[in-house]
Amino acid sequence: MQNNHLKASLNRYGQRRTPIFFMIDFDLQNFVIHPLDRLPEDIRFSMQAETAHIKTPCRDYRYEAVPIEHYQKAFDRVIDEIGKGNTYLLNLTFPSRLETALTLEEIYRYTEAKFKLLYKDRFVCFTPERFVRIANDAIFTYPMKGTIDAKIPDAKEKILHNKKEMAEHVMVVDLLRNDLSMVAKKVRVEKFRYIDRIKAGERELLQVSSKIRGELEAGWQNRLGEILTTLLPAGSITGAPKKRTTEIIKRVEGYERGYFTGIFGVFDGESLDSAVMIRFIEKTEEGYIYKSGGGITIDSELKSEYNELKEKIYVPFF
Repeated sequence: MQNNHLKASLNRYGQRRTPIFFMIDFDLQNFVIHPLDRLPEDIRFSMQAETAHIKTPCRDYRYEAVPIEHYQKAFDRVIDEIGKGNTYLLNLTFPSRLETALTLEEIYRYTEAKFKLLYKDRFVCFTPERFVRIANDAIFTYPMKGTIDAKIPDAKEKILHNKKEMAEHVMVVDLLRNDLSMVAKKVRVEKFRYIDRIKAGERELLQVSSKIRGELEAGWQNRLGEILTTLLPAGSITGAPKKRTTEIIKRVEGYERGYFTGIFGVFDGESLDSAVMIRFIEKTEEGYIYKSGGGITIDSELKSEYNELKEKIYVPFF
């Protein structure tokens, strides 16, 4: 199985303390691993970048979202699964067409995001969401759930007191706390529901996150592959319970996510940092595709969730 091959490969690099770049798709069926000193020129990434500091010559882009009728069919199926008790939180995503005169390389160069990746001439990712960070025998994860336009009056109070957003965030925090408990000890929530500001094209968003910490045994590098494959796919982009929800996602979405909602990261031989591949533009024979979505719960409303999918279609140009 590819999962076993992935685990063995990562374990081997970890045991040798070899610095690597790694990228893993949503299904854990495809992955890319390169020693950092032999990273191909057509793979570029940036970790914890604050700004591009380069103004783009062309900020224009247009998108055509999935028709609401198509979205509703999947949405209704998810609500039905929730009613049957098969899931209580599911991250529903869809591809939308995107038109821009920029190349993927130019989008990578001109966008502003904490984590960025350009993979050949296939896709570009500019994500605000860290997956896990490991340093000094401690592992951290930072689930992001809850977004609102910063220009809305009293935006911070509204997002923090929204019952649906609160319930969704609590579910994801609980899921990821349990996930970390499978690989770490003394797992605890260090910071609950704090606000980050994120650039979203011409807009600014408030994003709600939490910080969870666990303790790893010394020599965790030797089981690098075991740690990552145990935690994947990321809970924030699947749902809960994770295994059953992931199966439902594959039935209702009707397309292959591929590397979208997978992860990429760097292991420097001693520590690790990684990001969830959201905010994702893929190049296809039909043109650019932008993949986006959001979490569905029993309290979700169709139009609100559909609008969230569209609001997440943005290119954060500097």
